[in-house]
Amino acid sequence: MDYRRTYVRDLFSMPPGSSTSAYGWVKTRRDSKGVSFVQLSDGSCFRDLQVVIEAGSIPEEQLKLLTTGACVRFDGEVVASPAAGQAVELKATGVEVFGPADPTHYPLQKKGASFEFLREIAHLRARGNTFGAVFRVRSQASFAIHKFFIDRGFHAIHTPIITASDCEGAGAMFAVTTLLETPPHEEPEAVLKARPYLQDFFEKPAYLTVSGQLEAETLALGMTNVYTFGPTFRAENSNSVRHLAEFWMIEPEMAFCDLDGNMNLAEEFLKEVIGFLLERCAEDLEFFNQRIEPELLTTLHHVVESPFERMTYSEAVKLLEASGESFEFPVSWGSDLQSEHERWLTEKKVGRPVILTDYPKEIKAFYMRLNDDDRTVRAMDVLAPRIGEIIGGSQREERLEVLERRIDELGLPKEAYWWYLDLRRFGSAPHAGFGLGFERLLMYVTGMKNIRDVIPYHRAPGQAEF
Repeated sequence: MDYRRTYVRDLFSMPPGSSTSAYGWVKTRRDSKGVSFVQLSDGSCFRDLQVVIEAGSIPEEQLKLLTTGACVRFDGEVVASPAAGQAVELKATGVEVFGPADPTHYPLQKKGASFEFLREIAHLRARGNTFGAVFRVRSQASFAIHKFFIDRGFHAIHTPIITASDCEGAGAMFAVTTLLETPPHEEPEAVLKARPYLQDFFEKPAYLTVSGQLEAETLALGMTNVYTFGPTFRAENSNSVRHLAEFWMIEPEMAFCDLDGNMNLAEEFLKEVIGFLLERCAEDLEFFNQRIEPELLTTLHHVVESPFERMTYSEAVKLLEASGESFEFPVSWGSDLQSEHERWLTEKKVGRPVILTDYPKEIKAFYMRLNDDDRTVRAMDVLAPRIGEIIGGSQREERLEVLERRIDELGLPKEAYWWYLDLRRFGSAPHAGFGLGFERLLMYVTGMKNIRDVIPYHRAPGQAEF
């Protein structure tokens, strides 16, 4: 057998009379008046292939093995289908059962199951309609993201998973250690008591990265436009539907770029990637529109076709304060906006995506460029209807003395950022970038309500199965 074979999606475009084989897993089987009908899926598309098995065409001992979950190959002829909703079906002339499945124990049954239960059998859930669609969209979205940046001359880079610096300066990082596995180094006891990490593998505190941004800046200030697309980790003790401990981030970084250019790229990015998915994943997105999120397609088309509104954080706060709405979280200048505020702006006030800029420096990271008012920074958040913030970014602080002052103000260990400060000492340049959580984007384009349902195997507090 070879990987180059006919997929189920290919059979639907074959003319009647074609001889072919179909590989996949049995979803259902029903018997009626000497004929058996099998719904076969290989995950290549949303639609199942109906296989018709006439009496006597397949040995009875093989027919008995064609139960839900069985992995098979059917040989046969493509014929016109009399059933509504499908142009062709496969008339079977032979079958090979690669792997039978005991129907009394197979956990994926036709009656369906809750998403909570399906997370417990995540190793099987891709065989169902919903998660097959989710992971096809995830695959196409990944391709669309790489295509977007490569088409614009960006260089794909790989930033470290293990780091000694905290990009966000907010903690919540997973420590990386081998101290439980390796013998201690030969160091005086007093030294090891004061600095126990000297015994460790890296001989300094090390963590799983929360972002590849800082390292991406180093490459942007030598290669102009770069992007990283990789896993990141946050040790936040949150069981919300919007947080994971392990997730994927898209982070472009651009030299000789200011906040306006950054906003332009972010808007182009969302429009092009969502437009690509509307075209390439039409069947899957139609399913989500019907079963998961009503008006999903309307919202996505609206994002692609509408110009994004741009306003400052201060302007947004004034609008929220004058709205007359009874928000759960009060609004005041200097406070971080909540999802309810962001959705009001995009859904009720403006009616399309909004990019907010110039946030108070106290609620943003140390690396964002300080404005002349010494109160706000050149930050931006892209807000989208139905979800709120979907992209966060900024123009970076390129002035050495200002960056050092911000690090000191926040009490961060300056020695950990020596290399980051060197970028400002030697050939500094204006630069900007943003970050986008891949799973957040997937929630938006599929309408799925829980972030754990758009990644094959979720990692959250107390949950690291598979």
